[in-house]
Amino acid sequence: MVKQLAVSFALAASSCQLFAQTVSVPAQDQFFDNIARYCGQAFEGRVTEANFTGVETFTENRLVMHVRHCSDDRLEIPFHVGNDHSRTWILTKTGSGIQLKHDHRTKEGVPDNATMYGGHTVDAGWPHAQSFPADDFSKHDFIRRRQPQSLWNTWHMYIYPGEFFAYRLTREGRELRVDFDLTKPVDLPPTPWGYEDTN
Repeated sequence: MVKQLAVSFALAASSCQLFAQTVSVPAQDQFFDNIARYCGQAFEGRVTEANFTGVETFTENRLVMHVRHCSDDRLEIPFHVGNDHSRTWILTKTGSGIQLKHDHRTKEGVPDNATMYGGHTVDAGWPHAQSFPADDFSKHDFIRRRQPQSLWNTWHMYIYPGEFFAYRLTREGRELRVDFDLTKPVDLPPTPWGYEDTN
């Protein structure tokens, strides 16, 4: 009897693991694929909404996104601001949604003091739009960095193939949005800092 129960539990655990590995939300898969179809291409953007302090960094520099690395469950998208090549957006399928992280590196390629903050989807979203409210890691990091106002950050990404891609950050009373023209690919930007040894 004990042996039969052990076998039953093992089979149940195996089934649960298999189910967890194959969970997929069609809207999120389509969103992921809509971006991945541009793998290897770069596009120029412009600020379309901005009332954050320090936004001059974005309005006074050329903005380029590069869908640089794509796999079945991870997209790496460097976001170049002028000669600053420190930013890379990382989208990862987690089995329970999509995670967005902001990988910031110094010129030496090491992690910046502020890095890997971001969020995770909390619903299915849409094939053309996903939102990422700040996760617990990010909230702890914002407190560490004395930026409690950022606890309510939500990042958004919109992708309309053949038209535009948009990156947006919102919190109460604040918004930053950058739109990228997908109809006009541009020359590839330099390798982002810290990624010299990766494809």
